[in-house]
Amino acid sequence: MTGETPPLKRYNILTQFDFHHRLGQTPGIAVVYFTSTGCAACRHWRDLLQRLLKRRLDIRIFEVDAAQDQALTREFEVFHLPALYVFNDGSFRGPLQCEARLDIVDATIDAVAALPPQDMP
Repeated sequence: MTGETPPLKRYNILTQFDFHHRLGQTPGIAVVYFTSTGCAACRHWRDLLQRLLKRRLDIRIFEVDAAQDQALTREFEVFHLPALYVFNDGSFRGPLQCEARLDIVDATIDAVAALPPQDMP
């Protein structure tokens, strides 16, 4: 065992080549998770998102490897990892910025998803 956290269930990898198309075609709430393999905080959030998916069948998680896909990382002006963003019915709603506690993350996702569509960073 390497100590790595297993992949998220119900998540998809996004790249600069399919990011906009796939998110635009995703109904409901989607969370985009910018991560990197060496990031300890990213592993904590991965575990948290894994638990969230057990309680929320309506949410999709999309992962972007910030080290491998630097074009998207720059487009979203990601300077610190992890960085999370909420989309709803294919439209960008805003960043997910909250304490890394399951109940708070769950409520904040709903609050951000309810915002009107915004321009992406």
